[in-house]
Amino acid sequence: MRHPLSCHRLILALLACAAPLWAEVPAQIAPPSASMNGAAFEAYVTGKTLTYASGGVVYGTEQYKPGRKVVWAFTEDECREGYWYEQGPQICFVYEDPNDPQCWLFFMGAGGMKARFIGDGGGADLSEVAQSAGPMACMGPKVGV
Repeated sequence: MRHPLSCHRLILALLACAAPLWAEVPAQIAPPSASMNGAAFEAYVTGKTLTYASGGVVYGTEQYKPGRKVVWAFTEDECREGYWYEQGPQICFVYEDPNDPQCWLFFMGAGGMKARFIGDGGGADLSEVAQSAGPMACMGPKVGV
């Protein structure tokens, strides 16, 4: 017959071994039920320019203007003007090119806003890595004199 303390020690030892594995799992984005609605998203982003990263690499920057207008640019790419709208729990963006809606779920995290792409090839996660109140510096043919 085993001593009850032996079982407890075995369980504690197994938990201690598993703890480092838990620490290596990256934090997951909150479930869709916790996503920001349009009003919360608008209150957070309007008047700001946010830079996003994916996997620690800067992905792009978006300027959020009043009236749900936006300017987006992938890193070192031309700016594209557009707008956003709320569709259920999703925030969808339509740009000059391409003009198919790009829908995301947005969440607040400890380090700022997080986003998960919904749609073809969905599952891409972005994290806010910088924020400013100034306009974007745009590259491309619409810039300059």
